[in-house]
Amino acid sequence: MDSMTTSTASDIAAIDQIEARLHDLGLQLPPPRERMGNFLGAVRTGDLLFLSGQGTDRYQGKVGRDLDLDDAYAAARDCALYLLGLVKAELGGLDRVCRVVKLLGFVNCVEGYEQTPLVVNGASDLLVELYGEAGRHARTAVGVAALPRNFAVEIEMVVQVSDR
Repeated sequence: MDSMTTSTASDIAAIDQIEARLHDLGLQLPPPRERMGNFLGAVRTGDLLFLSGQGTDRYQGKVGRDLDLDDAYAAARDCALYLLGLVKAELGGLDRVCRVVKLLGFVNCVEGYEQTPLVVNGASDLLVELYGEAGRHARTAVGVAALPRNFAVEIEMVVQVSDR
């Protein structure tokens, strides 16, 4: 089960500005999850960091049948938290992100479901809330027949990073 509990003030003494914003929102980064195959969670080339797709165990099943739009939006928000957890594990901090470049969102949904962009807004809205204009990004949101572990949503991300 996912652990996205609220941290205490003493826990955030030495964290960066983005993590402080997360704390203010009552959110905490989950630990990186074990990979299910022969791939990396993150690959950096130049100033771009490519992050493998992340889902959340808290929201499983088909959107439009097992989950409504509000639950799916929350699932996408959780996916963004997992992605940010990968960023922190790879870079040591979230303030090293200069720009969120691209999201690719997959929604495990019933045939004919047309609200995938509204679902993936759960991740997009959080990233803009945290990074402001630098959090606005290009994006694709698609509906799929199935996702690993029966995730309702899975999202991958590309960010531009600095060496500061």
